[in-house]
Amino acid sequence: MNKKIKIAIVVIVALAVAYSIYYLTDCSHAESTATDYLNGTDDVNVTKIDKELYLDGYGNDTALIFYPGAKIEYISYLPMLCELSSKGIDCYLVEMPFNIALFGENEADKIIDTTNYSKYVLCGHSLGGVVASSYMVHSGKGDGLILLAGYPTENITKPTLSIYGSNDGNLNKKSYDEAKPLMSNMTEHVIDGGNHAQFGYYGKQSGDNEANITPENQQNQTVGTILEFISKLG
Repeated sequence: MNKKIKIAIVVIVALAVAYSIYYLTDCSHAESTATDYLNGTDDVNVTKIDKELYLDGYGNDTALIFYPGAKIEYISYLPMLCELSSKGIDCYLVEMPFNIALFGENEADKIIDTTNYSKYVLCGHSLGGVVASSYMVHSGKGDGLILLAGYPTENITKPTLSIYGSNDGNLNKKSYDEAKPLMSNMTEHVIDGGNHAQFGYYGKQSGDNEANITPENQQNQTVGTILEFISKLG
């Protein structure tokens, strides 16, 4: 192997490594609307525990474990989950390795195995929902599943709530419709005018459509629908 070929290989490898590092570390960052909730609210205490934020409201019966969407800073979902926690559902917002839930499918284990809630609900946005559903199938843990603009790739027999916005430009509707038969106990709620990104506060997302409602409206509808779903879990 001559010197020029060796140099070319080194350059290609270096570029590949640099791109990989850039891809894994780049993400959509939480806006100030979300980061303002890091100190909690009058009704909810927010505490960092290992790799997750623990949102402690007045409830102690049900815990919701949230898997963020891919390449989205997990703090982005704090406002919606604080509202949910203020209504009696303790929430665990998981920080995923490299902000990609695929690298942290089993993060819910340590939460479920070290706490004593009567019910555990797995919830995820987009790819986070796909991974949360996979965790439920493989672990057998969790009493219910909530998918925000996501869908499973395997059969889900436990109660499942699917929520997405009518203006979602990132949800693959063909794949979603094909996945519906996998959810034998599904409740579906479509938010009129909602889009993909407004479940959190991280700015516009490439490929998404404009929403016809505010993020607050979309998230309030989401919280209300989740509360109704959880109340029926028994």
